[in-house]
Amino acid sequence: MSLQGQVVLITGASAGIGREIATRFAKERACLVLAARSEDKLQQLSDELTAAGSEVLVVRTDVSDPNDLMLLVEKSLERFQKIDVLVNNAGVDCFHHFEHLEMDEILQTIETNLTGTILLTRLVIPHMLEKSRGTIINMASTAGKQCPGFASVYGATKAGLIGFTQGLRSEYEGRGITATAICPGFTQDGGIYDRMVQSTGKKTSFALGGTSAIAVANAVLKAVRTSPPEMIVNWPPVRPAMILKEIFPRLGEMLANAVSRKFAKRVADANAAEAGR
Repeated sequence: MSLQGQVVLITGASAGIGREIATRFAKERACLVLAARSEDKLQQLSDELTAAGSEVLVVRTDVSDPNDLMLLVEKSLERFQKIDVLVNNAGVDCFHHFEHLEMDEILQTIETNLTGTILLTRLVIPHMLEKSRGTIINMASTAGKQCPGFASVYGATKAGLIGFTQGLRSEYEGRGITATAICPGFTQDGGIYDRMVQSTGKKTSFALGGTSAIAVANAVLKAVRTSPPEMIVNWPPVRPAMILKEIFPRLGEMLANAVSRKFAKRVADANAAEAGR
């Protein structure tokens, strides 16, 4: 399946996973719409990709702002007249002691990670239906499959994205629109995990593993071509443990806590110290 000339809209495109996804699609000669809050970083990436021969539109966007989302879709259609692929990649982490979280932090996490994705998809899908084709990629997380302690709000948003993806697949089956949830583990060169390692001085355990921004970008490209329901991107593989959790929930919970709780607590403690809580 050739992606040349396909219009790909990517949120959270200014750094980390989003930047790698944009670079990967540019190599496929796709037309790109790059959205994020950091216009300077977006423009820098645009200049690089344009110099390499890509057609790029930059739109500064805060996905938690519905007005920004409407403007993003409007400008995308004005420039390219269509949106073939929507990559809902924008997101923020929220690793904290739950009792310390402020209300605005909870709302910001939900609005950025989940509500923004739902609203943007709602704006894009009618235009995909006009063409009888389209692909939605939702950047979830292994935290949406098994949420670690100290990340309850973050995990809830990612689990919501998985459920949202499942609903879209069912509703638009046979109408030319597909959706896939990408579920990375802790991602090197992805921004969030790198900040965690920097703040704690520790990496995740080998049993929990992780992945890279390049591997996630490759998974997104594969998902556009093959349309699986979800893809877990992590090494070592964690799906067997997740299947075990479904069969033996208490045992699965114990194993998940054993490999993830200590690291997540370190991150929450570091965030609490930084915030003076």
